[in-house]
Amino acid sequence: MSPTAPDLLKRRLIDAAKALGFDAVGVTDTRAAPRDRQALEAFLKAGHHGDMAWMADGPRGAVRGDPEAMVPGARTAIVLARNYGPPGDPMNIPGQPDKGAVSVYAQGKDYHDVIKKRLKQLARWLQAEAAQGRDTPPDVRVFVDTAPLMEKPLAQRAGIGWQGKHTNLVSRTHGSWLFLGEILTTLELPSDRPEADHCGSCDACLRACPTDAFPAPYRLDATRCISYLTIEHKDAIAPDLMARMGNHVYGCDDCLAACPWNKFAHPTDEPAFAPRPGLDGPRLADLARLDDAAFREMFTGSPVKRTGRDRFLRNVMIAVGNSGDPTLVPVAADLSADASDLVAGAARWAYERLNAAKAQR
Repeated sequence: MSPTAPDLLKRRLIDAAKALGFDAVGVTDTRAAPRDRQALEAFLKAGHHGDMAWMADGPRGAVRGDPEAMVPGARTAIVLARNYGPPGDPMNIPGQPDKGAVSVYAQGKDYHDVIKKRLKQLARWLQAEAAQGRDTPPDVRVFVDTAPLMEKPLAQRAGIGWQGKHTNLVSRTHGSWLFLGEILTTLELPSDRPEADHCGSCDACLRACPTDAFPAPYRLDATRCISYLTIEHKDAIAPDLMARMGNHVYGCDDCLAACPWNKFAHPTDEPAFAPRPGLDGPRLADLARLDDAAFREMFTGSPVKRTGRDRFLRNVMIAVGNSGDPTLVPVAADLSADASDLVAGAARWAYERLNAAKAQR
């Protein structure tokens, strides 16, 4: 293929991406966007990143917001998205206090592994196609969530969707349920038109948050976000926040699920993202019995595994305390003497909360 035919190469790239299962493809340039960096700096200055010091510290923090700094000579960012829409209403489980609510994205296989494998396939294809007629092939690098790349602003610039008032990406085609991945390359391809903001006056996502984690539209205080608290936060959680976390044991979809644009969403057709047996509403009493070996076995290949047993059981005990179910009092009592101070502290809180609720009745 002639290297002077970027439009044709882009069309073929989109076809190749769709053949690999990607639902949306967008292209933009790699120039740093000052607005994105300013928003990040305001987020960090307010301390809204909490324990996530990696967002600001070291060389990775310094290049966040500047895609060109990630790959020397990079000219183009290719943003790819895969639908992970749930088969049913994700708010059903939060309405069942005897069960644990696991975020939709974590109910299947770890998306990092699934997406990165296909990104590498597509990057190899692109490199081989673009190398024809060139002395040296173009550089390509793939990214899935773990690099200091501001994915959601990049996806909006590439026309995939827009950052809603809850700061997450929203698509007119897929609603709230998209995994993102990127290819940065020294190739220059035509950019797509950025997606406009279609939130209008709606604030459903902000009102849906149980812990009031949004100090203003388009601003998130992660230190109050249930996803942050159950996944990233490594220590005990403040009692006032625990009382508002409901039965969320890993992540939270409340603001995502509240978005009216989900009326256009549809369940994923990716088998890897289908809920694993036992993760679409596991019983709290069963989760509370997990020792370290059982936890590792249950969550092998799942994003949940990264929290470790102790943090996960801390979350389970918080859900137990919020359940109002007197039959779970013995469960909380048993774990009040757990070897992990993190688990034992949450269990004691749950025990006292359940007994107080019982006394009031």
